[in-house]
Amino acid sequence: MADSLSDTLKKLKITAVDRTEDSLEGCLDCLLQALAQNNTETSEKIQASGILQLFASLLTPQSSCKAKVANIIAEVAKNEFMRIPCVDAGLISPLVQLLNSKDQEVLLQTGRALGNICYDSQSSKEQFASTNIAEELVKLFKKQIEHDKREMIFEVLAPLAENDAIKLQLVEAGLVECLLEIVQQKVDSDKEDDITELKTGSDLMVLLLLGDESMQKLFEGGKGSVFQRVLSWIPSNNHQLQLAGALAIANFARNDGNCIHMVDNGIVEKLMDLLDRHVEDGNVTVQHAALSALRNLAIPVINKAKMLSAGVTEAVLKFLKSEMPPVQFKLLGTLRMLIDAQEAAEQLGKNVKLVERLVEWCEAKDHAGVMGESNRLLSALIRHSKSKDVIKTIVQSGGIKHLVTMATSEHVIMQNEALVALALIAALELGTAEKDLESAKLVQILHRLLADERSAPEIKYNSMVLICALMGSESLHKEVQDLAFLDVVSKLRSHENKSVAQQASLTEQRLTVES
Repeated sequence: MADSLSDTLKKLKITAVDRTEDSLEGCLDCLLQALAQNNTETSEKIQASGILQLFASLLTPQSSCKAKVANIIAEVAKNEFMRIPCVDAGLISPLVQLLNSKDQEVLLQTGRALGNICYDSQSSKEQFASTNIAEELVKLFKKQIEHDKREMIFEVLAPLAENDAIKLQLVEAGLVECLLEIVQQKVDSDKEDDITELKTGSDLMVLLLLGDESMQKLFEGGKGSVFQRVLSWIPSNNHQLQLAGALAIANFARNDGNCIHMVDNGIVEKLMDLLDRHVEDGNVTVQHAALSALRNLAIPVINKAKMLSAGVTEAVLKFLKSEMPPVQFKLLGTLRMLIDAQEAAEQLGKNVKLVERLVEWCEAKDHAGVMGESNRLLSALIRHSKSKDVIKTIVQSGGIKHLVTMATSEHVIMQNEALVALALIAALELGTAEKDLESAKLVQILHRLLADERSAPEIKYNSMVLICALMGSESLHKEVQDLAFLDVVSKLRSHENKSVAQQASLTEQRLTVES
């Protein structure tokens, strides 16, 4: 087979130039056969032969073998290593032009070729952005009535739409209007093809909103017809549309201006109604999407109080019993975004069911995201409430050890949040937390953080503040003395960060007086 393949490639080089139609067709058939038997090996040989460069001239509208050449390109582009060579060989532009063909086989193979070349390949997508492919594809899509042809174009559009420049081109070419029309036509159908098309169309719509420019263009200050239509999907009875609607809102909610406008215009109530419909045995993907949207909307400071008074925390807490990590993760993120206000943090921090669930999730080692968010929410409840009752609830639920462990996190922001929370515990409720702080080996951890040269300045600073706060406990004070903290702290008096150096002097004085 290897010899005959080499012969075919040599012959193809000659016939491609001479345009001997019969010989050309025969060579192309041999190549397709070889690809069917061993795609990878044949593709490697095609690349090594330099024949790809000749394919561009065989893709002209006049060429009788354009469908077979497109088919070969589609086959070789199944291999990742062949995608950039296809781009470098200048095949994109002639393939795009073939999308105007009336021949269904040419259209099918061209669509496959383009789809495979741009599948999971960022360099090639950038090449596509400099062609008029977006416009051509949308024109072609508008003409298609048959399901199979639309699906073929969808397969090309989806990977292309991952590129932000192409997203904007597709929006400007009118793809969104086509997608909205499909949704309207298919929403009540129970035919399998229609259900598939509804899903593909609404998914693609959400993908277009992931680009900042394309999203903002469609938002149009919250007055855009596209934005309004997407809003109408949320109360729909169709799960796919509910999902797409909630994901679209989450994507629109990527800057403060959009978030503030949406909260002022009743989006929160729509999302809470949607969540209410999915509390008992609900659709997990819809739950996750609706919580994502609420979390994003809660980011601007001005929205927090409005969302709290609208009852968002109560709506979100209904999902505490969820066993699905993606839902747990978004639930935690939404609550953490909402509790900047002291009153809200105190109310949630005294909720024993919530705190017990957080402590349980702090041990979810299989789900790092859930574990991290649970720790951060525990810390935030203390930091924002500054409440003795909240601290007591967390101590009684076994949360102290997790906050101590969080102080050793690889993320500085989490370390810092833990140290500030622990300092508040030591200042407000040291007697209650004393035993837990001892058994979690807090003093040894603080010694390690101060001695470690890699610790960030704010970590060193807050570790020393915490050491001073722990001196009010006899047993913890003894641990501090036993570990010779003075040596470590005195070295920090010459630290390049002024705040660290100042705190080191204060801590040294305190340790000396109390020794």
